[in-house]
Amino acid sequence: MSQLFPNYTRLPLEIAAGKGSYVTDTQGRTYLDFTSGIGVVNLGYGQPDIQQAMQQQAEKLWHVPNLYINSLQETVAEKLAKGQYLAYFCNSGAEANEAALKLARKATGRTKILTFSGSFHGRTFGAMTATAQESIHQGFGPLVPDFAYLPFNDLPPLQAALDEETAAVMLELIQGEGGVIPAEKEWVQQVAALCKKTGALLIVDEIQTGMGRTGSFYAFEQYGIEPDIFTLAKGLGNGLPVGAMLGKATLQKGFGPGSHGSTFGGNLLAMAAASAVCTVLSDSEVLANVHARHQQLMTGLTDLSQIAAIRGSGLMIGLELKDSETLQQTMTALRQEGLLALRAGSKVLRLLPPLTITEAEMAEGLTILRRVIGQL
Repeated sequence: MSQLFPNYTRLPLEIAAGKGSYVTDTQGRTYLDFTSGIGVVNLGYGQPDIQQAMQQQAEKLWHVPNLYINSLQETVAEKLAKGQYLAYFCNSGAEANEAALKLARKATGRTKILTFSGSFHGRTFGAMTATAQESIHQGFGPLVPDFAYLPFNDLPPLQAALDEETAAVMLELIQGEGGVIPAEKEWVQQVAALCKKTGALLIVDEIQTGMGRTGSFYAFEQYGIEPDIFTLAKGLGNGLPVGAMLGKATLQKGFGPGSHGSTFGGNLLAMAAASAVCTVLSDSEVLANVHARHQQLMTGLTDLSQIAAIRGSGLMIGLELKDSETLQQTMTALRQEGLLALRAGSKVLRLLPPLTITEAEMAEGLTILRRVIGQL
């Protein structure tokens, strides 16, 4: 009998090692990983620059409290903020979203938060309430008050709900858990304009889409907007637990001394990893590779009639299949063939390969995908 709570449905394998785009289980079987640890190990397993940065930091100091100046936090904040934002560091995406919600209410003096059906923002109380999925809420009520849910990519309901009592509108630019559903560019720009008009803040959840996943450093760069607040985690530490909330400098009074905090937030090991991740993304051809491998993946799958729709951007791709049973059968068959993939929603196969995946590795993955899906 396990001494763990059964809150995860675990696959019958234990991953023991990883290198690049591959992982190996305790039985010695190797898999091509099209999950990146659920969008976390964006730069691949054992990335040498990140390993070296962590090892060097570990030999010096692991942790200092946020009672003192932290130059490493300042370095990472500068790399992330690009001169326009202030950063707050925490340990996860849910924590980053909690901080964003708190800052929005504190800075505006308002309480109403608008989010969108199918969204996923985390499982802590504020983030869970922002998540507009009833299945995530079941058994945990009452939830945080003054949240309202609206249809995604639909302007009139937002125009009716967004008023001068609204603290923030919170959205994902690609709904990951909801089925890999991209936000429409024109709609996002209209949302941003409405927020500005009413004084509400626009929060963009970049937990999964950020750090190069969609082909740009941040997904919002492709939409021609500047959110008031955005959040990061997953790929920020390439496997180290780290999250960040970034808000425009005009919001700094909302998070004065004592307003919010985290004992482990901005931990030195996590910051060393995050700094190396930012450097690799900024100083290499990783983003160019994302675009090239995206095109290779899309070209290799478009002729399969068993796929009802292909959605996504960069290396965040969803393949809509017939139904949930077909999805489960497909994921099992892929695993048996040596490829790991994810689900999104009830019938979407989600592909999140490392951003560093090579042309040959992508071709290997396509061969497996075509063989398995072609037999459906």
